[in-house]
Amino acid sequence: MKYMYTYDLMETARNTNEWLGATARAMASYPVFALSMNPLVQMTAAWGEVTERTFGRMVAKPDWGIRSIVGTDGTDHLVDIKTELSRPFGDLIHFSVRRRGPMKRKVMLVAPMSGHYATLLRSTVHSLLPDCDVYVTDWHNARDIPVSAGKFDIEDYTLYLVDFMRHLGPDTHVIAVCQPVPLTLAATAYLAAEDPKAQPRSLTLIGGPVDPDAAPTEVTDFGNRITMGQLEQLAIQRVGFKYPGAGRLVYPGLLQLHSFVSMNAERHSKAFSEQIMRVARGEASDHDSHNRFYDEYLAVMDMTAEFYLSTVERIFKNREIAKNEFVVAGRRVDFGAITDVAVKIVEGSSDDISAPGQCLAALNLLTNLPAEKKASHLEEGAGHYGIFAGKSWRLNIRPLVLNFIDANSGAPAAPKKPTVVASA
Repeated sequence: MKYMYTYDLMETARNTNEWLGATARAMASYPVFALSMNPLVQMTAAWGEVTERTFGRMVAKPDWGIRSIVGTDGTDHLVDIKTELSRPFGDLIHFSVRRRGPMKRKVMLVAPMSGHYATLLRSTVHSLLPDCDVYVTDWHNARDIPVSAGKFDIEDYTLYLVDFMRHLGPDTHVIAVCQPVPLTLAATAYLAAEDPKAQPRSLTLIGGPVDPDAAPTEVTDFGNRITMGQLEQLAIQRVGFKYPGAGRLVYPGLLQLHSFVSMNAERHSKAFSEQIMRVARGEASDHDSHNRFYDEYLAVMDMTAEFYLSTVERIFKNREIAKNEFVVAGRRVDFGAITDVAVKIVEGSSDDISAPGQCLAALNLLTNLPAEKKASHLEEGAGHYGIFAGKSWRLNIRPLVLNFIDANSGAPAAPKKPTVVASA
C-alpha cells in the first residue's frame, strides 16, 4: 500500500497547487481591487493564472489540434483522426484527409513512450501530412488501464509494432523518434525472420539509444550508477484510487516530469518568472510561445513499471540491442535478418538525450544489409527536440527523409538469406 499512498500524495500536492493558483487568480481579480494601485494585486493574479494552468496541464491529455491542411489544389482539406487498430496499451491512429486521393507515401510514425503523449510529435505530423498518408502510434496512459489488462513491457511494445506494421503492409515507411528506435529496429528484424513480406520499405531512425554506451550522456550515467533494486524502490509506485488503473505499478509521469525539469531547472524557472511578468503586464495570450510549449511539455503520462524497468535493464544496462542479444516472445531477434529494408539514421550534434553515435550504432548491427541501403545524417547544432520537430527538422531533415522515402518506394527484391558464419 505504501506505493499507492506515495502516488496519491503526489497527486494531492499537484491538485493543491492547482487549487491555490485558481484561488489566487480569482481573489486578486475582484473588481474592488481595481481601485488599488498596488502592483502586488496584478502580480498575485498573474501568479495564480500561470500556476493554475501549469498544474492543471499535468493531468490533461493534449489535443492534436490538427483541423485541416492545404491540399495541392489550393483548398483546405479537413483532417479526421481515426483509430485504425485498438489495443489496451496503445492504438494505431490514422490522420485521414478528406477529399484527397491515395498518397504515394504511407508513413507510420512511432511515437515515444517516455513520459509524454504522442502529441509531442504534433508538429512532425503536421509537416508530413501534405505529402504523406500518416499513421501514428498513440500510447495510452498506464494510470487509465485496469490491472486486468495485464502487463506491458518492451517485448509487448515490440510485438505491438509488429502487429501495426503487418496491418499497414509492406508499402509502409516507418519513422521512429527517440525511445522506440531500438524496439522499432527489433520489430523489423522480427518480421524479417517470421514474416518477411510484411517488412516496411524503409526505416528512418531519429535520435534513439541503440547503443547507449556509444556516447555516454547524463541519462546513461544515471542508468549505470543506480541498481535495479534502487530504481524500483525510488521510482515505482501504484496508481492511486482516483484513476481506472488503481493498483497498477507504474513509473509516474509526475516523477518523470521532475526529472525533465531538474535537468534544466534554471532555464525553466526563468521561463515561468518571465511568463508571470508578461501576464501581469497584459502581454501574454492563451496560445503564446510559452503556453504552446509548456502545455505539451507539462502533459505527462504514466508508464507501466515493467516497461520502464525492462527498458533500463535490457536496453541501457545489459545493452541487449547493441549486442544483438534481444529476445522477444522466446525468440532471439537477429538484426542480420534485415537484408532489404533501407535504413536511415538521423542524429543531432547537440543532442544531450541520445548523443551522436548512439543511434548510428544501428548500422553496425545490420551486417547483411547492402551499403547502398544504409544512410545517415548528422545535423550540426541541432538538439534532441530540433531533429524531429524544430527548425532543423523543418528546414533540413524533413526534405532528406522524404527524398529517402521516395528513393526506396519501389517493390523490394526477393529476400536474401542472411550469411551464416560457422562458429569456431
